[in-house]
Amino acid sequence: MKDITNIVVLTGAGISAESGLATFRGPGGLWEGHRVEDVCTPEALARDAALVHRFYDARRAALGGVVPNAAHDALARLDRDWPGELLIVTQNVDDLHERAGARRMLHMHGELNSALCAACDARRPWTGSLPPGTSCDGCGAPALRPDIVFFGEMPYQMDTIDRALATCDLFVSIGTSGAVYPAAGFVQTARYHGAATLELNLEPSAGSGWFGETRLGPASELVPAWVDQMLGA
Repeated sequence: MKDITNIVVLTGAGISAESGLATFRGPGGLWEGHRVEDVCTPEALARDAALVHRFYDARRAALGGVVPNAAHDALARLDRDWPGELLIVTQNVDDLHERAGARRMLHMHGELNSALCAACDARRPWTGSLPPGTSCDGCGAPALRPDIVFFGEMPYQMDTIDRALATCDLFVSIGTSGAVYPAAGFVQTARYHGAATLELNLEPSAGSGWFGETRLGPASELVPAWVDQMLGA
């Protein structure tokens, strides 16, 4: 790929699945045994905050048993060595990109290891279990919740993402379903502004038709090969 300076990479559940983390929806539309409506909506938090907190405590605990895989490591290498602009946008709420060493990135759907105050929007690290009613260190309101973008809420830092998509030369999607908006529309935005587009996925996604090129296979194989290509290794 010639004449590439600015890159935007979108990663989804498929990249972390190879580290052993469950993807978002399993058989029957359940998420690790729960209906999404019961654990990942503002209404669920209002209805049964204890269940929502237990669910995310369990997901947080599961992070301790997994490590970044070769795809995470390769993107961290790209982050370190790419001389142009790079933004890694992840839909994942785990910390595997950071543990691999990536720094030029953002979490559009929030982070498991962060707590958000619903009253003042302050954030703090999630240490241990923070039960419903835990007070905010800043404003004192008993309103700490998981720092997760629930269904029906706006993803984080969309202005930053939109600016990056408008100026990138290459948009790459890794391990995503291509079915959840607004992320599913990133390829269209990038193409509109003239970027080349590449999909790296285990199987064709709902948005594969929008990409200039699709490469199929495990992320742990495709991503290191692509990074080698970009860095001239």
